[in-house]
Amino acid sequence: MDDHPRERLPDPTDSPELWDTIDRLHGWLDAHNDRAPQEALLLRVLKLSEEVGEVAQAVIGTTGQNPRKGTTHTWDDVRAELCDVVVTAMVALRTLTPDTRAVLTAHLRRVSERSENHVRGGS
Repeated sequence: MDDHPRERLPDPTDSPELWDTIDRLHGWLDAHNDRAPQEALLLRVLKLSEEVGEVAQAVIGTTGQNPRKGTTHTWDDVRAELCDVVVTAMVALRTLTPDTRAVLTAHLRRVSERSENHVRGGS
């Protein structure tokens, strides 16, 4: 018997509203894009770096680590910036494949299985 009961892995395909929103954002970006498809894809992936930088800026602002600026952000700001990272990544993934749901679900399953194997002492 397993000492660690298997938790039900959340299925990202359970939220049609989420995926409809990602599809709409992807479509909106494509409609306002004047770049070649490969360049647009690269810029969407690079946008992730910008968003991650905003998370770092918010954490620094929350902790007041810049003495010149002091405390400029809240943990709510950090949460919002993290959400921006997730949305940006999902739109970039959607740009790479129209089968975004299946790709993310399969990857999430692999990550979960790896963590379960690690907890059980496997490789």
